Amino acid sequence: MLTPAEFERLHRPGDPLLLPNAWDLASARWLHAAGHPVVGTTSLGVAVAAGKPDGSGETAAETLDLARRITTDGIPVTVDLEAGFSDDPAEVGAFAARLAQLGVVGVNIEDSDAAGRLVDVELASAKVAAIAAAAPELYLNARTDPFWIEGATDDAARRREAIARAERYLAAGASGIFVPGALPAETIAALVRDISAPLNLLAQAGLTVPELASLGVARVSTGSLLFRIALGAIGSAAQELRAGTFTAPSGTPSYEEVASLS
Repeated sequence: MLTPAEFERLHRPGDPLLLPNAWDLASARWLHAAGHPVVGTTSLGVAVAAGKPDGSGETAAETLDLARRITTDGIPVTVDLEAGFSDDPAEVGAFAARLAQLGVVGVNIEDSDAAGRLVDVELASAKVAAIAAAAPELYLNARTDPFWIEGATDDAARRREAIARAERYLAAGASGIFVPGALPAETIAALVRDISAPLNLLAQAGLTVPELASLGVARVSTGSLLFRIALGAIGSAAQELRAGTFTAPSGTPSYEEVASLS
């Protein structure tokens, strides 16, 4: 199975890792079988599947259980921790250490709260430092959210904030930086230039993965996109079946293909 060190080497600026995000064992198995060497988890998918709100810190048990299921299946996985499921850095570090013991290759931790506000940078840095100390083998992707949260600041101010926070997290022990949001190419280029670590972005509606590669991005995550696509597809299929207009989309797997995952 992929090691954390091998996972780190997949983060190549200009030749980015496409990281698909799974929400259960079936989706992780399907994505891995499709040729993806490693999958991530999506906190939205994990939370909604459990009937809980995303970003509220309520899904630590479900996250740990899913990580155990995926690693037991031999699939390399990096785990979305939301904001660490605690405001106590020691508890955040201990949780990351439990994941490392399962064989997880990386974690992702964010710096905004459920109300859509950036948290204190000192607290966010302390959580990063706690993970780095408790589980130094993990690839620690520190997410900073100036472009993700609601706010009146302009692009330049958000960029300055993202870069300043990124450097704090790198000093605390982060391996890479994740800046989610729909970003223009010039902003991405500036982030790549000014952040001294591999840059992770979400898949962008206006930019292809090859275009992101040309800008120097090292990792492209799907986030909750695949989960939302799956929900939309089953909703549309159910409506079309009722209306009598349904045709199975191209690429729909057979019963046998899906059953082979078990």
